[in-house]
Amino acid sequence: MGKPLPDENAVLDAIKKLAKDLDRPPSRAEFTKSSGMSRHHVVKHFETWGAAVRAAGFEPDSSRMPIPQETLLEDWASVARSARRIPTIAKYKREGNYSPDTLEKKFGAWAKLPRAFIEFAKSHPEWNDVVALIHEGLASRESQRPKPPDKRIGAVAGSKRRNLKLHGQATFGRPINFRALAHAPTNEQGVIFLFGIVAHELDYRVEAIQLSYPDCLAKRKIHDDRWQDVRIEFEFESKNFDHPTDGCDVIVCWRDNWPDRPENLEVLELSKEIKNLRG
Repeated sequence: MGKPLPDENAVLDAIKKLAKDLDRPPSRAEFTKSSGMSRHHVVKHFETWGAAVRAAGFEPDSSRMPIPQETLLEDWASVARSARRIPTIAKYKREGNYSPDTLEKKFGAWAKLPRAFIEFAKSHPEWNDVVALIHEGLASRESQRPKPPDKRIGAVAGSKRRNLKLHGQATFGRPINFRALAHAPTNEQGVIFLFGIVAHELDYRVEAIQLSYPDCLAKRKIHDDRWQDVRIEFEFESKNFDHPTDGCDVIVCWRDNWPDRPENLEVLELSKEIKNLRG
């Protein structure tokens, strides 16, 4: 078992101690830097950072001073450096010190952040390692991007007709028509929904779905009259898992494509399971 998460009192004590040192209520960024606790340690017990500060007996700083762009970019880059890749919104939400919405208000869409940071880092050579990671990630994305389709209406590639993608219209996974789900999942939220549909038949009973890691606490049947606790993390693809392996027992995903998965992690691949359940 991994190291247990700090309980509510530990979070409150850390806030009180830092407030005493600063002679004022700390910001969330100051708290994570000083205490060693991450954002999900706080949201496990409190709905917001402000709620945690109030529970500790203080009023959150309401001055709402704008956060400098440099501070936001360096925080984003710290997550990238730790992950060794361009962070997703979900990854930053778990490990960053600010809301992804705050960064998007400053820099536009999330996809614009890598290039915004490259510009920033031109005068900050201490971030050259992150710039290298960004260039590597952007090059990988470019190589995986499908070639633009032939602009002619009804253009045919080989023997298969390929229709043009319309801008502004929703896109879906391939049709599967499995019970309440018409199309295959295309993201983690679709995986969670599908698991909810089939959990009962796979002998799982969900205890809690949570914002902190792991995503789900459940029990599963291991014998006719025996059930066992199980910690679940949801991913669209198993290779997307980027957490400490000792905090999870089972990855529930749509596609299992992680060849070097640690032996202590089990994978439940829903694309295969629903084929069995159809029968």
